[in-house]
Amino acid sequence: MRITRYGHSCVLVEDGDGRVLLDPGVFSSGFEDLRGLTGILITHQHPDHLDLDRVTRLLEVNPEATLVTDEGSQLDVPRTVVHAGDTLDLGTAVSVHGTDHAVIHPEIPGIPNVGYLVGGRFFTPGDALTVPEADVEVLGLPTAAPWLKLTEAVGLLRGVKPAKAFPVHDGMLAASGVGVWYGLFDRLSPDGTSFSPLASGDALQV
Repeated sequence: MRITRYGHSCVLVEDGDGRVLLDPGVFSSGFEDLRGLTGILITHQHPDHLDLDRVTRLLEVNPEATLVTDEGSQLDVPRTVVHAGDTLDLGTAVSVHGTDHAVIHPEIPGIPNVGYLVGGRFFTPGDALTVPEADVEVLGLPTAAPWLKLTEAVGLLRGVKPAKAFPVHDGMLAASGVGVWYGLFDRLSPDGTSFSPLASGDALQV
């Protein structure tokens, strides 16, 4: 098995006859020229996991690829909708685990989320803390998210007990993701509160 990362939560898994791309989203890059894909797997509908435009173009140049999504992701192209317990043959075995996105904030509606175990060895949970009922050799471990605490990430790592793990879902730590964090604070501020960031050297006159 060969696992190649394309930033944030996007990885390519090559195993057996399978060539499976997971979660190509807006914080990821370099996957656009991939060919010979057997599957494109989407854990959930958030744009950092699903870039609608680039996924559509990727399917056009990979006509043999099966698009696999949770029930909440919507695209105007043929797709296979999966739920926990489903299994697929995409040149390598894929099993589906989990049902819901982790809670970001009680006022933000919940959405579906599924995790994928590819080749019986590599697991990515998407935006969830799902521990699959299966042995996992390699874990893509979410490390930075508005729904995630360090104790929860460590709990997931210890619950899965992989032989190897590497960080995913870290794009929000980079400059391109700063607006996501600040946007949530702005959205969830109490009435009458104005939230706006100050860059180094900026002054606030009150």
